[in-house]
Amino acid sequence: MSHSFSFFRAGGFNQVRFKSGADLLNIDQLDQKLWVALACPTTGLVFDARTLALIDSDGDGRIRANELIGAVKWAGKLLKNPDDLLKAPAELPLNAINADSDEGKLVLHAAKTVLEGLGKAGAPAISVAETADALKAFNAMRFNGDGVLPVESADSDDAKALITDILATVGGVDDRSGKPGVNAEKTAEFFKAAGEYVAWYDKAAADTALLPLQADTAAALDALNAVRAKIDDFFVRCELAAFDARAIAALNREEKEYFALAVKDLQITSDEIRCLPLAHIDSATPLPLKKGINPAWTGALDTFTAKVVKPLLGDISELTQAQWHDIKSRLGQFEAWQGAKAGAVVEKLGIERLRALAAPGGDQLLAPLFDKEKAQESTANAIASVERLVRYVRDLHALAINFVSFQQFYQRKSPAIFQVGTLYLDQRAAELCLRVEDVARHAVMAPLSRAYLVYCDCVRKATGEKMTIAAAFTNGDCDNLMVGRNGIFYDRDGKDWDATVTKLVENPISIRQAFWSPYKKLIRFIEEQVAKRAAAGEASSSTMLTGAADKVGTAATTGKADAVAPKKFDVGVVAALGVAVGGITAALGALLQAFFGLGFWMPLGVLGLVLLISGPSMLIAWLKLRQRNVGPILDANGWAVNAHARVNLPFGASLTRLAVLPKDATLDAVDPFAEKKRPWKLYGVLAVILVLGLCWFNGNLDGALPASLQKATVLGGDKVEAAAPASEPAAPPAPANP
Repeated sequence: MSHSFSFFRAGGFNQVRFKSGADLLNIDQLDQKLWVALACPTTGLVFDARTLALIDSDGDGRIRANELIGAVKWAGKLLKNPDDLLKAPAELPLNAINADSDEGKLVLHAAKTVLEGLGKAGAPAISVAETADALKAFNAMRFNGDGVLPVESADSDDAKALITDILATVGGVDDRSGKPGVNAEKTAEFFKAAGEYVAWYDKAAADTALLPLQADTAAALDALNAVRAKIDDFFVRCELAAFDARAIAALNREEKEYFALAVKDLQITSDEIRCLPLAHIDSATPLPLKKGINPAWTGALDTFTAKVVKPLLGDISELTQAQWHDIKSRLGQFEAWQGAKAGAVVEKLGIERLRALAAPGGDQLLAPLFDKEKAQESTANAIASVERLVRYVRDLHALAINFVSFQQFYQRKSPAIFQVGTLYLDQRAAELCLRVEDVARHAVMAPLSRAYLVYCDCVRKATGEKMTIAAAFTNGDCDNLMVGRNGIFYDRDGKDWDATVTKLVENPISIRQAFWSPYKKLIRFIEEQVAKRAAAGEASSSTMLTGAADKVGTAATTGKADAVAPKKFDVGVVAALGVAVGGITAALGALLQAFFGLGFWMPLGVLGLVLLISGPSMLIAWLKLRQRNVGPILDANGWAVNAHARVNLPFGASLTRLAVLPKDATLDAVDPFAEKKRPWKLYGVLAVILVLGLCWFNGNLDGALPASLQKATVLGGDKVEAAAPASEPAAPPAPANP
């Protein structure tokens, strides 16, 4: 039968509510389309790292939905009452463990054994700390069931020596105690390499041709390889000289090359000399071994003669090409045998030690120790199961309300597991702070959250700790948020960090900020233009002063002053200025006339003007704030958020708290250093009265005023008609009818 869940609505979507342990045990029946998250990382969270590691069954650093379901199912079958998962007790009562199954009996017995080992026999409950202490003590034992044998686990000198040899050659693995040791795989690898090396080495003992110089054969091969290429080059050149005598001069290098060398400060080891032939080239000439040798190769050839030629061919002064090929053939068999070496990783132990280990039964020396280690495996698993159960009962519900639903995030009773602390900056406390490992990668997707993000590098100089956070500012404005500002970050443990802003992702923060945004932009534009004009004026003044000083200096030197042409009065400019002023005045008058012509509707005109200016920015901000959600911020951190988890205006205001005076605080509003105030209100009232008076005098307000207050009534209704122009003649009288 399908389980009946209950839901609540927050963040603009429906979320499951865990009201009982049965709700938690049946999350496998909850359609995963209704889960808020389907995966989360095991790092960067304020959550028990050990518990996350136990839930992460495949060890890939991510908790997936199926892994959480598996953990809940396992814990539920070991509890008598699944409601204990919601209680999240710090200690698990022993009578809460379901001993009806074999696994339950084993876990209960292991829990009692752990308490007895800690000197708490008969204790009614076991805690996470107690299981951790028991596990630590058990892991420090000689045999702890992990299949790894440190040197300390050996009970004889031979076993200790063997473990040491294995660690020194093929390496080892870490025991649960943290000490290096060997397991069955490393042991088998070692004995395989030892057997292969002994078999390879014994092949030389059976074939005397492989070691023509016995123990000195390897050194002889090294001496041969040192001169092999140069001697081959010598005999090839001699063959070319025998083929065509005309090549002898070129093969010995031309005389001009020696002239070039003669002008230099030469050294025997210089590259120019080493590139010359090994000896004088002639047709069918043997290689001299004592005289006439290229000085750069004398040392290497002497070594070759002493270690190879003399032991194999006797004390000779020349080496023929046939003898050279014989030497290479005889040492070539040894070289091929060396190239087929097997088990070289254990070679440094020596053939005698390896023969002893490779003897029949040598690989069974550690077998009794591995048997003892295997015998403790069940005990280790039982203790691990106790630790796992105690941690699951304490932590699974907390993980579920931050994974299956975001109940803890939206309830605001305590921070969610992804909220790592609070950033205090610009008279605000931002509580939606996440730890970020890669800012560049995070900043690619995070802007899709439509939230204003502030990235900060946090440092604790006393301990050298460092981390990077991303803080979402969801209330206030962004006027004073900029790269380089410093703040203080408090983590969930209460430790304070120095925080420096390194990057901003700009998005609207509030409607109020959007309302004032156009006016602030206008003010900034005016300030920039004034600053530019002032700078240009200062530069012009400096240029004029410099020019004047230059002219004075010239006049003082020459005794003559430069004639300055009088400036011409430009009537066109004055006319243009007059037209411009008149146009501006007419436009302003028309605007005022239209405005005051609204009469009693003037407040609506003011409102319409304000909406015309601020409306577009407010609309854009409203649209973006409706889309603001925490999903992309978490997805950029490795989560797989499965819902549009909105952060609306009221909820955002709770995530970023503004500076507010306490309710019982008193405020002395008198600032002794405040700037002197000007009566701007009085100036404004007088300006309004003046404008209204002019409009009344022009009759612009007569349509909105009663008859008794209209200008025609107050100043009189007689109007003086303008006289006709004198230049126009009067019309002649009409002729009389006949």
